[in-house]
Amino acid sequence: MTNEASIKKFWKAFKVQQEITHDNYQAWSFGYTPETADQLAELVVRGVKTATTSAYKLYEADEPLPQPGEYNIILDGSGEPVAITKTVVTEIVPFQSVSSEHAWHEGEGDRSLAYWREVHEAFFKEEYAEAGLTFSTAIPCVCEVFEVVFTR
Repeated sequence: MTNEASIKKFWKAFKVQQEITHDNYQAWSFGYTPETADQLAELVVRGVKTATTSAYKLYEADEPLPQPGEYNIILDGSGEPVAITKTVVTEIVPFQSVSSEHAWHEGEGDRSLAYWREVHEAFFKEEYAEAGLTFSTAIPCVCEVFEVVFTR
């Protein structure tokens, strides 16, 4: 559940501060549960989480890949905006080739590549199964690095 009025107000405050005239942004939360969304949003606000990874094959045909320069409003588990990020880098990398540097920037757990692989393999296996696909460590992943440009 998202609060459209809060999102628009949050974006408007950012636009005024940055003298931006467009309304090009996406608003979303990390994870499947409100608890996970809260935890990961807090890591973003604190500047610990500055990257994310998604499964390339699970993007919808009409869903564009993230591009450098784009803005995202990060929502907490209640659908309230907590931060605005700006995409800095995106690249498509096989799961088994995701770097320890990228895992560190994801900011989760102990920030190690081993932790990243364990958590993301479980996550992607579930997502792939729901889509009727089979996960392998060769799947292409969209690795996105972002910077926090505005917080509540």
